[in-house]
Amino acid sequence: MHFSIPETESRSGDSGGSAYVAYNIHVNGVLHCRVRYSQLLGLHEQLRKEYGANVLPAFPPKKLFSLTPAEVEQRREQLEKYMQAVRQDPLLGSSETFNSFLRRAQQETQQVPTEEVSLEVLLSNGQKVLVNVLTSDQTEDVLEAVAAKLDLPDDLIGYFSLFLVREKEDGAFSFVRKLQEFELPYVSVTSLRSQEYKIVLRKSLAPLPLSTPWPRSYWDSAYDDDVMENRVGLNLLYAQTVSDIERGWILVTKEQHRQLKSLQEKVSKKEFLRLAQTLRHYGYLRFDACVADFPEKDCPVVVSAGNSELSLQLRLPGQQLREGSFRVTRMRCWRVTSSVPLPSGSTNSPGRGRGEVRLELAFEYLMSKDRLQWVTITSPQAIMMSICLQSMVDELMVKKSGGSIRKMLRRRMGGTLRRSDSQQAVKSPPLLESPDASRESMVKLSSKLSAVSLRGIGSPSTDASASDVHGNFAFEGIGDEDL
Repeated sequence: MHFSIPETESRSGDSGGSAYVAYNIHVNGVLHCRVRYSQLLGLHEQLRKEYGANVLPAFPPKKLFSLTPAEVEQRREQLEKYMQAVRQDPLLGSSETFNSFLRRAQQETQQVPTEEVSLEVLLSNGQKVLVNVLTSDQTEDVLEAVAAKLDLPDDLIGYFSLFLVREKEDGAFSFVRKLQEFELPYVSVTSLRSQEYKIVLRKSLAPLPLSTPWPRSYWDSAYDDDVMENRVGLNLLYAQTVSDIERGWILVTKEQHRQLKSLQEKVSKKEFLRLAQTLRHYGYLRFDACVADFPEKDCPVVVSAGNSELSLQLRLPGQQLREGSFRVTRMRCWRVTSSVPLPSGSTNSPGRGRGEVRLELAFEYLMSKDRLQWVTITSPQAIMMSICLQSMVDELMVKKSGGSIRKMLRRRMGGTLRRSDSQQAVKSPPLLESPDASRESMVKLSSKLSAVSLRGIGSPSTDASASDVHGNFAFEGIGDEDL
């Protein structure tokens, strides 16, 4: 999850008090809360009491006199690095002190009183689930409420997550981020002030910090078997899979489509899912169309993440639709970078005249035995892509160390699960429509690209600090026989 403080604001004090500088904390490029330096200092001091000064990153010191504009900008940069470092630390970033601070700040910034409300959560097939929650309920609370409404067993809650999405004109979902433990879902979706933004329940994909006590994520479709043994879990997984096929996220041939429809007609949901698990891009998360610099500059691509890889679908001039796969185990490192272009004629004053944020995901990939190459994807969803990469690496490392993803997923949440008085059944989706004749079959790009594997992403920028680069502990060298 990417924290940034891209700007400051001069605010008037309460009841006519003196003006102060407010720092706007953004999460994945969206305003989360607005805080003062004194509030962040209070957070720092509380964390120091709980964990000790040696664990914490450096915090910008107090100043005796008013700050100059240059000093305000310097402090902004220091606070941004501090928040990023705390969030990335497995101990500090998952602490209740840090997360509750951000939840309170979010509620105060948006000026939302604590009260009971009805919150709409969508299933993958568009079905609406209304749950009664408090505006101050955190993500875990809302997820529990949805599970109770659907009668999903509490030991399967960890297999699902809540996602903030933007609904496009054609009804498809554009993923913004997975809702995290430091935010209030009701406040997060309503503060965007647009009916386009929704909360969707899907299989859990994006990770939580390693030390988080409630369930994390999984990509391996073998764990779907646990979900399929329960009636509600089976229906949720079935509805999501049918929806993904209809949207073209899962790639099917005409014959496979015929077989799937036949299983639908027989209401053979488990057999339907077994066949779907063998299809290309099953269990993948698909992103909006964007631009990459591979295999050539400014190449339009569609990125999908899953099965320990990033898949890039593209069309080269005069050629049919093609696909190239970048394996996570061949990415040495990766990084998300952001830039804010200044409008023409504006001055470079701190926090002013900034345009739309441009996000890039760059990763260093092992193209051949002795050659690494940077690949850059420019997309508003670059942070979400990075989170997917990290969660796939986490899963690979857990398996490599002999750990159990299943135990993590089945770990019970704290407290007592609230069961809804009025439960709601998951509706069965309609039969698959005939395959779109305009949807082309995909062929592998050249052997050069299909041999490429991806690793953690780092930025080719020479001024990047080492802490900004995500090193990939799952990186594996390759031999000539692998190419």
